[in-house]
Amino acid sequence: MRAVYLRELSSYFSSMIAYITVGLLLAVLGLVLWVFPDFSLLQTPFASIDALFEIAPLIFIFLIPAFTMRTFAEEKQAATLEVLLTRPISAWHIVTGKYLATLSWLAIALVPTLIYVYSIYQLGSPPGNIDLGQIGASYFGLFLLGAVFCAIGVFASAQTSNQIVAFVMAVFFCFVLYYGFYFISRIASFTGSLDAIIESLGIDYHYHSISRGVIETRDLMYFICLIGLCLTWTWVTITKRT
Repeated sequence: MRAVYLRELSSYFSSMIAYITVGLLLAVLGLVLWVFPDFSLLQTPFASIDALFEIAPLIFIFLIPAFTMRTFAEEKQAATLEVLLTRPISAWHIVTGKYLATLSWLAIALVPTLIYVYSIYQLGSPPGNIDLGQIGASYFGLFLLGAVFCAIGVFASAQTSNQIVAFVMAVFFCFVLYYGFYFISRIASFTGSLDAIIESLGIDYHYHSISRGVIETRDLMYFICLIGLCLTWTWVTITKRT
């Protein structure tokens, strides 16, 4: 697994894909936080970075599938997956090695965004007048959200040899799991009866729960189970090729 992880991580940073995706993340967040008037921190009377955690999931829905679409699809297209499967390494180790490489990229991508937190920290009156505990919990929730999207992206990439198809599939799954259950819960037939249960099935419900600064076991288990399901389905797909 370690060899697959290092190989995958090296391939990310030996090409431009990792740098471009991280740059896009910083650029879009910078525009949202400082330029766009509806979200700009310069237009608010108090120092808050909530806008970052509100807009980041929408960016992740497109950015993470764009990054993960090559994970298995490129291997299939180049006919190197079969070669990899003949090596003395299990399919599960291949899946987890590739997935952990995407998580490493995710962590690296989030680190530069701390400059925005520092900026808000300094803009506070007095400086430092922000809730660092809630911000820490929000970052943890954002990482878990990104981890789920990475697992979905890896799963989608394992289903096809076409990277564009993998991207579209991953965007669709990410969007439905994040927003879909919320929209369904707002249907009049479910209002007042099943709306709360249906909404709790969506990623956004648990993400916002953690972002409020309260990390509960049910939210952690939700993310862990969803990641586990995606990776298991990916493993099943890969083992069918052996």
